[in-house]
Amino acid sequence: MQRRVFLALAAAAVAPAALAAGPPITAAGPPSGPLPSDLLGAAGDQAFLDWLNGFYARELASGWSTSVLAQTLTGLAPDPRVLEHNASQPEFSRPISDYVGRNVTPGVVSMGRVRRDGVSLLPKIVDTYGVPANILTAIWAMETGFGGNQGSMDVVRSLATLAAEDPRRHAWAEQQLEACVRIIGTGVAARNKLIGSWAGAMGQTQMEPATFLSTAVTAAGGGKPDIWSNSADALASAANLLVKAGWVRGQGWAREVLLAKRFDVSLSEGPKQPPAWWEDKGVNRADGRPWSPEDTAAQAQLILPAGASGPAFLIFPNHFTIRTYNNSLAYALSVGLLADALGGRGALTTPWPRELPISLEDRMAAQAALARLGYNPGAPDGFIGLGTRQALRAWQKDQHLPADGYLTPDLVVRLRSATKSPPG
Repeated sequence: MQRRVFLALAAAAVAPAALAAGPPITAAGPPSGPLPSDLLGAAGDQAFLDWLNGFYARELASGWSTSVLAQTLTGLAPDPRVLEHNASQPEFSRPISDYVGRNVTPGVVSMGRVRRDGVSLLPKIVDTYGVPANILTAIWAMETGFGGNQGSMDVVRSLATLAAEDPRRHAWAEQQLEACVRIIGTGVAARNKLIGSWAGAMGQTQMEPATFLSTAVTAAGGGKPDIWSNSADALASAANLLVKAGWVRGQGWAREVLLAKRFDVSLSEGPKQPPAWWEDKGVNRADGRPWSPEDTAAQAQLILPAGASGPAFLIFPNHFTIRTYNNSLAYALSVGLLADALGGRGALTTPWPRELPISLEDRMAAQAALARLGYNPGAPDGFIGLGTRQALRAWQKDQHLPADGYLTPDLVVRLRSATKSPPG
């Protein structure tokens, strides 16, 4: 019955209302983390249809015409593939060296140079926005393999599924759907163009619908941005996104550094200070070159992504701007290192160590142990984020261990042992 009500409303033969500006759209990303298993499948088709009718009514009341809403929403049904992706969490976390190694390869570098040099408007984009061509090319590679893997899912259907069936993503998904209605209703892009990932990202540089509305541009100027089939538009839109997020023209994203002996590694992911401050602490560029004026004035932070035995980096504000695309250290490092490789920079001075994957069970056990020991890592969700790393550093320091915040299988064993009850 609900489906018939919706389709009758959507197909009503009334004159289209004047398109209203509609409610404000934000570009905030979705909540992170897996969907709780007890919610999977809990919302059936009737619940989806109840949500769909409610969303339709709200959009109609905001001023959109029945014809626009019918064009956007008619025929929708939950997509089980979206819920499968939303609920998935890898059993083993991929070590950062493995993640970087899979994304920064000679083949990707070689192809990236060809694709970069094939975009005739790229120099104009760089001049306009101040984002280096190699950074944009690296994002292009990471997001869709230079446009070759943009996703094949109906973005409207994916977002509707998330809005109806995941309470944590409901508000965000509805905002993105409102943006889809606006994209279609104002003729910025046709309904059949809205194809992308299961989470709603679209085009060669994977933009959420609301971000597309606020940020997508044409490289040549004028007309409608086409981030799906026009590589220059996709790269210009990515550059505009980074600039809006705070990209600093002329500043680096990070530099590999070498640490003095007996350096206090607990400073990693801690203070943000100019390079000169770090040099006084025993941190120096691995390549021995001087800092640029833009870098000298920047607030840099030390990171040890693979622990004290791996490469060290001073990261600049532009590193965090890259995370606008994906708030992941591994992602931002891969983009930056790929960009460096595209520009001819050689291998890291300090190689990546041999890292072992850690199971979800062990990651959660380590977090639970830190909590029981009073170090407050946050919820035991298996994600080794900043809170967990800070808690681990504090525990390592109290144990007189190198406090690099890097979880290893050996530390998992020690943490489990530290929380075992003594024999009675």
